Amino acid sequence: MATAPASPLVSLPADGLLKVGQLADLTNKTVRAIRFYEELDLLEPAARTAGGFRLYDQSALTRIHWIDRLQEMGFSLPETRDFLAQLQGQDSAPAAMDHLRAFYSRKLIETRDALRRLQALEHELQESLSFLHGCTPCSPDTPRGACRACGQPRSSPTPPALVAAVNGPR
Repeated sequence: MATAPASPLVSLPADGLLKVGQLADLTNKTVRAIRFYEELDLLEPAARTAGGFRLYDQSALTRIHWIDRLQEMGFSLPETRDFLAQLQGQDSAPAAMDHLRAFYSRKLIETRDALRRLQALEHELQESLSFLHGCTPCSPDTPRGACRACGQPRSSPTPPALVAAVNGPR
């Protein structure tokens, strides 16, 4: 079961810095994942203690939230690293923001298309369930083919595709 990523805006300790374990807890990540993000140059500690322990600030929470969202868009971690390098490789801030704007515009179109497909699937599932609610238990020896003409009242006389496909040829 996937957990929702933590909001990038949370209360930090008084000094504004988190140890790696605290950052992992707040972002629903493992310490190993945080270190892997560092290995991929996706994340950088804000400071280190005298003993060498990593300390992170609010920007780490924001960056991990961004990484999570890119993964939800289908990016792998290496692809996220490459995308970040492209953005950081732009000559100017306006060029980087133009690149980011164009990318997000494309992703918004893709997301809206995905939502329309999911809404159509939701509608098909609702129709199928409505049709199936009209089914009453048959005797155990009733052949599948009998479902087409069992005579039970239903919201639709024709089974929806998600139901009809079950009784089709093998």
